[in-house]
Amino acid sequence: MDRIIAAEVFVTITERGSLIAAAEALQMSRAMVTRYLAEMEHWAGARLLHRTTRRLGLTSAGEATLVRCREMLALAGQMPRAADALADEPAGMLRIACAPSLALASLAAAVAAYLARYPRTAIDLQIGNKVVNLVEERIDLAIRITNQLDPNLIARPLGQCPSVICAAPAYLQARGTPQRAEDLALHNCLTYAYFGKSLWNFERGSEQLSVPVSGNLSANDSVVLLQAAVEGAGISMQPVYSAASLIASGKLVALLPQEVPQLLGIYGIYSSRQHQSATLRTMLDFLASWFARPG
Repeated sequence: MDRIIAAEVFVTITERGSLIAAAEALQMSRAMVTRYLAEMEHWAGARLLHRTTRRLGLTSAGEATLVRCREMLALAGQMPRAADALADEPAGMLRIACAPSLALASLAAAVAAYLARYPRTAIDLQIGNKVVNLVEERIDLAIRITNQLDPNLIARPLGQCPSVICAAPAYLQARGTPQRAEDLALHNCLTYAYFGKSLWNFERGSEQLSVPVSGNLSANDSVVLLQAAVEGAGISMQPVYSAASLIASGKLVALLPQEVPQLLGIYGIYSSRQHQSATLRTMLDFLASWFARPG
């Protein structure tokens, strides 16, 4: 980890009196501040702070380290930046976490285009559906599709993700075609992440409604549910980017044209607003432009 940033974090903790206040001042997540403090204590080889429920206090090692950190920051501020022309040029590795469906449909192509534009960069894609811990798993950027974003996360909106209700012709022939969103409660719906009932949210004109749905197949991967829908297993709610080609080919049928599934947001999640590398900053800008493209 960057020792200059770690020194700045430690000094800010002591000046602000708490990790939470330091995180707010530095525009970092609480987890990142905790990680920098732990690394500083590791480098110092001693505990630097006494922690109680009411206040933080410096240990003797902490007092000595604080002096050195302030000296380090003062020296760093006086040093001219070498190669200023290259300071904002993206370079180095960026680790990105993303769900499989979005990675296949869009992110892989976006990353390829980004690498062609910035040849001094490298991308390590971590594909999976679980929510990652940015600090513990050393992820620089997580791409999430959600409408329930944790307010404690640092996130940048990148785009929107419309959904479509769809099913195979064979399923509709056997079970009938729902005419209204409420009819879905009587159908075998393929639900995401867990068994049992789930709520699918819609907009019907100015009206918003939630329909409880259930079925005999649930999965934590929307790509699996999409394939199951193609095989006639039931009705699925899918991102348009995943289902559009299958609908165009006739393998799936788009349902309920008068009722629009709730729009989801695409977000870039990262650990600090202030200490962003040029690679992370340009990737966020690039993805925002990428997802804003028509089609």
